[in-house]
Amino acid sequence: MNLKDYIADIPDFPTEGILFRDITPLLQDGEAYREAINILADYAKSKNAELIIGPDSRGFIVGCPVAYKLGCGFVPVRKPGKLPRKTISHKYDLEYGSNELHLHVDAVKKGQKVMIIDDLLATGGTVEATTKLVEELGGEVVGCAFLIELEALKGREVLKDYDVFAALKY
Repeated sequence: MNLKDYIADIPDFPTEGILFRDITPLLQDGEAYREAINILADYAKSKNAELIIGPDSRGFIVGCPVAYKLGCGFVPVRKPGKLPRKTISHKYDLEYGSNELHLHVDAVKKGQKVMIIDDLLATGGTVEATTKLVEELGGEVVGCAFLIELEALKGREVLKDYDVFAALKY
């Protein structure tokens, strides 16, 4: 199955000059979605991940089913004001702006093997911020997995200290 057949290209979204890779058609097709999740889960399993962390919000869409398939926990990394208990935070830049991520202070145990999963690797800012949060809590980032990597934006270079996997590359 060619998963690229299930990715829609949306020009000038969310701002002019950005070519958005929309995973919605992939999510709508049960067989394609299952295949994508299996690919990511196989990678996470190969790294002995004990916990899956997904950034707000598309990281939830691909991270939760991987955690379910592996029988491990899932932790959401959220934008400001979305988590109800005490959090740590990290500010970061996006390819078209900036943001801040939060993680509950008790979300990761010291030494826990964490796999960060998101839908897309662009500039790497979101996942770099997530790695910092995991490590601040004492977790070990065993890998960063993505459904899609936009190679021209060189996000892999930002994550050079980590094992990075992408199911699809553009």
